[in-house]
Amino acid sequence: MPHHIPAPGRRIMVAGAAGVLALGLLATGSPAGAQQEPSHAHQQSHRHGTGHHGTGHQSRGHHDKRHRDRGHHGRGRHGRPPAYEDSRLPVRQRVTDLLSRMTLAEKIGQMTQAERADVTADPSLVTQWHLGSVLSGGGSVPTPNTPTAWADMVDTFQKAALTTRLHIPILYGIDAVHGDNNMYGATVFPQNIGMGATRDPKLVKKEEHITAEETRSSGPQWAFAPCICVARDDRWGRTYESFGENPKLVEKMETAIDGFQGNSIKDLSHPDRVLSTAKHFAGDGLTSYDASKAGTGAYPIDQGVDQVSRAQFARLALAPYVDAVRKHHVESVMPSYSSVDWTEDGLGNPIKMSANKALITGWLKHQQHFDGLVISDWQAIRQLPGTYSDQVAAGVNAGIDMFMEPYSGSSTGAPEFEATLTSLVDSGAVSMSRIDDAVSRILKVKFELGLFEHPYTNRSLARTTGDAAHHAVARRAAAESQVLLKNSGRTLPLKPGPAPVYVAGSNADSMGNQAGGWTLQWQGDSANQIPGTTILDGIEADDPNASVTYSEDASDPVPSNAAGIVVVGETPYAEGVGDVGGPGGQTMRLSSADTAAIQKVCSQAASCTVVVVSGRPLIIPPRLLGQIDSLVAGWLPGSEGAGVADDLFGLHRYSGKLPVSWPRRLDQEPINIGDASYDPLFPYGYGLRD
Repeated sequence: MPHHIPAPGRRIMVAGAAGVLALGLLATGSPAGAQQEPSHAHQQSHRHGTGHHGTGHQSRGHHDKRHRDRGHHGRGRHGRPPAYEDSRLPVRQRVTDLLSRMTLAEKIGQMTQAERADVTADPSLVTQWHLGSVLSGGGSVPTPNTPTAWADMVDTFQKAALTTRLHIPILYGIDAVHGDNNMYGATVFPQNIGMGATRDPKLVKKEEHITAEETRSSGPQWAFAPCICVARDDRWGRTYESFGENPKLVEKMETAIDGFQGNSIKDLSHPDRVLSTAKHFAGDGLTSYDASKAGTGAYPIDQGVDQVSRAQFARLALAPYVDAVRKHHVESVMPSYSSVDWTEDGLGNPIKMSANKALITGWLKHQQHFDGLVISDWQAIRQLPGTYSDQVAAGVNAGIDMFMEPYSGSSTGAPEFEATLTSLVDSGAVSMSRIDDAVSRILKVKFELGLFEHPYTNRSLARTTGDAAHHAVARRAAAESQVLLKNSGRTLPLKPGPAPVYVAGSNADSMGNQAGGWTLQWQGDSANQIPGTTILDGIEADDPNASVTYSEDASDPVPSNAAGIVVVGETPYAEGVGDVGGPGGQTMRLSSADTAAIQKVCSQAASCTVVVVSGRPLIIPPRLLGQIDSLVAGWLPGSEGAGVADDLFGLHRYSGKLPVSWPRRLDQEPINIGDASYDPLFPYGYGLRD
């Protein structure tokens, strides 16, 4: 993810292990059928910039006697295969056996994740660097961007991994945040904020099961999702990745983890399941807005600092991770770019989460007994103070197990990370016990995923990708996510019939805008086209006998007897680019063109319904609100705009509830249920029935 380096002079602290005692925080099937061999392996690097392939320093093939391999791969005594290759043995025993055979170079390789752009031109680098994992960032896709090409690419990298001495398979990871959203043809679901509005954890689980099936059958076995952040300031560019502002709602929707992984760890090896990642640990939605950064090109709130008490942090940041680990058994966790600055000892001592040993090792691994792997975010350790060696040491010693270290235009990537960590082990700055703990966790999930038995993509379910049944679930999700905020004179539902319908607004016929960020590219794009239906498509299908006029800017005449529908809202963005005041130009206000369209249609049509398609609440001025008969929060409904239309015409009854508070004015932000002076335009949990 693109990051903003903390301003010079801001002191970033690294939390020591003993600090956890002072926190006073929260108490608390194998794929079927023959596997296909790879047949063949565009490049926009994850989340920002173009990836850079560099050779750098090769990982060392040998070290001093302390780290030399004590065993060998291949047949053991009496011709038996090594224990780690025996699927009948317990995972723990297999991990112990394999770890005992590994050199330091092989162990550090397992802790390293490269981007596909770094190894596509020469897949043998997967072998040379002993890589434990490869990822695709947002927009980093094979050509063509099809399920088959994805599977071929992943299998090509897997083949390279299996030519290593111990034949350890790689994990391949992607940001599947609302479907397998990088891949063209995948089913794209509503963003999480809309799913929070459904209050339907069973539907969330179903959605993520479909996502897991479409993801694994096209190659990747690891999803960097769900975001279990609690969004407390709607100016944050990641608000739509949150299920809502209330930690209890977020916890309720953590069935997403079960959808990805299955109902038990044993399900992970099935061809319709993937490793899930709870992110971003912890407090990514709790950062304070820094007005001094607005308009400067920096991120005013994303990747910022939580200025909170320990009790607030426990309630609003840590609480969702308790159930994620203990109830849903999530198998990977990604630390946040953000920092925490405890109010108890005075502000001015922020601690970056990537270096927060007290929370990663102390709270997460020890107190919550998390036994999965911790994966860093995109180049996240490079935001830590000091040299690159200092940054690597701080991240490893804090408890991060695998490091997302792409080149992405820099001179530092996977091999430089490996060489740096090797030197740190040789010098004693990082202990072998820390290395062994990290690698054991990584190997554990690989065994649980069944990758040693079935390393290549099981494509038997690929035929279901984007099929009618999956799109039906996406349509239902879009319909359930709609929140009816105003309905004067019971304008909604509209009655299908021959009467004219007049449709206007920037988001009525825009697949790219209704899908939002993290769709085909990191930031998304208004011009994106994916299989599905726009809201206009849905209106025309749900009212087939009507005379439908579509005029985006409402420049065409408005019949006086028409039912007016104006679909307005935001353009796509992701992360800090979408911060209000950030580099993406987002304002949480309607554009002048959309405002003009609302004013014209509402003043001339027989009725006027406004649907706001956005990743967060937008400010609706009182005078404009007074002109609107019916107002709907449509969120970012994904590939099936027909679900939005289904509610407009009564094919589905409005049932959604606000997952966040809707402010009257921008200067009310942050605004959340329970505030001392709580006066929103529409409160958290609000939603009318039609």
